[in-house]
Amino acid sequence: MQERTVYLDHNATTPLHPAVQQALTEAFALFGNPSSMHSFGRAARARVEESRATVARFLNAAPEEIIFVGSGSEANNTVLSLVSCGTKLCARHGGSDIITTAIEHPAVLETTTCLRDRGANVEILPVDGHGRADLDRLAALLKTRKGIVSVMAANNEIGTIQDIAAAAKLAHAHGSLFHTDAVQAFGKIPLDVRALGVDFLTLSAHKIYGPKGVGALYSRKGIPFCPLIRGGHQEAGRRAGTENTLGIIGLGAAVAQREREMTAEHTRLLAFKQRLRDGLAARIPDTRFNGHPTEALANTLNVSFLGAEGEAILLYLDLAGIAASTGSACASGSLDPSHVLLATGIPIECAHGSLRLSMGRDTTDADIDYVLEVLPQVISRLRRMSTAYHGSN
Repeated sequence: MQERTVYLDHNATTPLHPAVQQALTEAFALFGNPSSMHSFGRAARARVEESRATVARFLNAAPEEIIFVGSGSEANNTVLSLVSCGTKLCARHGGSDIITTAIEHPAVLETTTCLRDRGANVEILPVDGHGRADLDRLAALLKTRKGIVSVMAANNEIGTIQDIAAAAKLAHAHGSLFHTDAVQAFGKIPLDVRALGVDFLTLSAHKIYGPKGVGALYSRKGIPFCPLIRGGHQEAGRRAGTENTLGIIGLGAAVAQREREMTAEHTRLLAFKQRLRDGLAARIPDTRFNGHPTEALANTLNVSFLGAEGEAILLYLDLAGIAASTGSACASGSLDPSHVLLATGIPIECAHGSLRLSMGRDTTDADIDYVLEVLPQVISRLRRMSTAYHGSN
């Protein structure tokens, strides 16, 4: 019987913040359509616009630059589809090329694959051993490519943070637009769209203790925009469909809590991450830590154990009450090794034995102690059963 439960999969999703739960409960009676002119609709509209202002303030954006959508994936698809939309955007910027990195979320990589099949030119930037994008290669590509550059702000598997300001500056210097998938970075590190110089930024509520099924897209004022979803005037004609009022209220409430808690949480989780890293290194031989050692999210630790399969590690941890991941939740149905880890040059046998531990606001010292007690036992047990591991030692 498991002794306790520990949730270390916050990069997959987060529990609702108590303040968000309260905000949602109070808004249950708010059923009016925000597009309606009567008092019920006006009440809903007021709360939608309140959340829009909150998100905009957190990003140093204007409220009219925030578009509410159904998910981060929808926002990514919307931006990338601009290159083949046939509007004045392509004529204005002179091309229908997409440049992105090898470690993007499937919502970006699978969309670019689809667009390539439809005629778009797609270039994939390599990354170094820590998962940082090759900006020299980006500069070289931009000399002959023009369209949209998409680089994620922080990787969901290894936590590596990219130099978004430098990448955006390169894109603009060569006449291209710049998008960043900030789903994992938003609410964990400061993101100022003016300082970063981005044209588009994607975020999602359920990664910051908000509800699932709602996200937002920052779209810089003055940039031509082509809706992915048509059929209504909502979101200033940029995203059709009756607004998810409850979800938007929840997103606004979650962002308000990030404004209050983000800085202190970063400091606390960084200390937990270091203690977890040091503890695993001391207790488990043949351990490899993935991602950038310093330019990485404070809550994310990705580690590979030679001689242990990731799926088996997860199974034994789950039996002990510990929830973790081998990588992106969106790819959990696949038995293939992580495309992110392979892109960094990690041997395939190490990639197969990877584990992502992602902490959150509810993580405690006792949780870290428990993982440091249980995980070494799990790896030792799996290695005893692994003929490949014994054969290499």
